[in-house]
Amino acid sequence: MKQIFRKSLLATVLLTALIPLQSGNAATRIKERGQEMAAVTNLQDPQQLPETIEIGLSTETIAIASNFSGTNLTIFGALDNADPLIRRQGRYDIIVVLEGPQRNLVVREKSRYLGVWVNADSETFTSVPLSYSLASTRPLQDITDEKTYRQLSLGVNYFALNPEYGTLTDPNAMRFGQELRDLKSRQGLYSQKVGSVEFVSQTLFRATLALSTNVPVGRHKARALLFRHGVFIGEANTHLNIVKAGLEQQIFEAAHQYSLAYGLFAVFLAGLTGWLGQLLFRKD
Repeated sequence: MKQIFRKSLLATVLLTALIPLQSGNAATRIKERGQEMAAVTNLQDPQQLPETIEIGLSTETIAIASNFSGTNLTIFGALDNADPLIRRQGRYDIIVVLEGPQRNLVVREKSRYLGVWVNADSETFTSVPLSYSLASTRPLQDITDEKTYRQLSLGVNYFALNPEYGTLTDPNAMRFGQELRDLKSRQGLYSQKVGSVEFVSQTLFRATLALSTNVPVGRHKARALLFRHGVFIGEANTHLNIVKAGLEQQIFEAAHQYSLAYGLFAVFLAGLTGWLGQLLFRKD
């Protein structure tokens, strides 16, 4: 009888000890489940997500014919997860850039020697965009600082020009680099337009870039960069193809695909033109 009583007492003690433990485990599971639900709720809340930007072009291909006189390119975009308060304050800024195909360029300095202009010193820069068009919501100095522009390689005066030899801080490279920027600007290939990016609604914007008559042929890169209170948030990229059309395109393809035949034909045509000119304008 005593043994049965002892076994019953032992079972009662064990059951009493297990009930709080199970309750504590259940409470812990409920707490963890609540934390997971809160995390999911915060993740799904659009105001907790960072702002993003998306863009698209009015056309993906521009054909250049003999009568091409320049055109305008429109870039559309939208902001996702924009903060309503910052949006109402107008503290979102957007900079749109269209960069042309990159090539190695040589900048030469001419000097007068014995009455004749000859090439003197020179500098070679690698991967230089042949064209560069920028549009912004406000003047660049009102959006962010010069250090940020250099880090993002953004702006006619701030994108990097890498010399083939030497460093960016070399005085000779800096001088020739500035001359290259000025030359491209005079040719209309490097340009900046303030206020060409405008918001058509609270989250949609539009930018208009002017393409000159001498815009280079090739694959161009369009970039749209988003700033909030002067801080860079993110960017979106897409591409534009500029190609030749008509007779110009056929000549361009022939010169690259059949270079030897094209060269021989050019020499023959030049000789024929000279011979015909001699016949027409010879004196009796």
